[in-house]
Amino acid sequence: MADHSEDACKKVDVGITRVFELLGKRWTGPIISVLMERAVYFAELRRAIPGISERMLSDRLTELGAAGLVVREVDEGPPLRVSYRLTKAGAAMEPALKELSLWAESHLGGVSEGGC
Repeated sequence: MADHSEDACKKVDVGITRVFELLGKRWTGPIISVLMERAVYFAELRRAIPGISERMLSDRLTELGAAGLVVREVDEGPPLRVSYRLTKAGAAMEPALKELSLWAESHLGGVSEGGC
């Protein structure tokens, strides 16, 4: 029989909470998805994600960097260019994200390709 007490409701998985605090933010998923393919320059990343502003992209990349999932690399140039790539920890999310994508295709009717 299920435990419906107040104490049982407070036992939320800490790991799941941390994952969704980070990955549940708008734009984070598409950013990680693009970076799963390869390292990309900032401008390429912005073009790959229609609708995201430079400011929002910069903020999300900073958050992902602080979480140890993305690395920022500066190409001294000229011209000066900044690229981003997933760390080993970031790349380790790929199997889980692919499974979530398959789940979404099967269970979330009306999901369109490419988010359009």
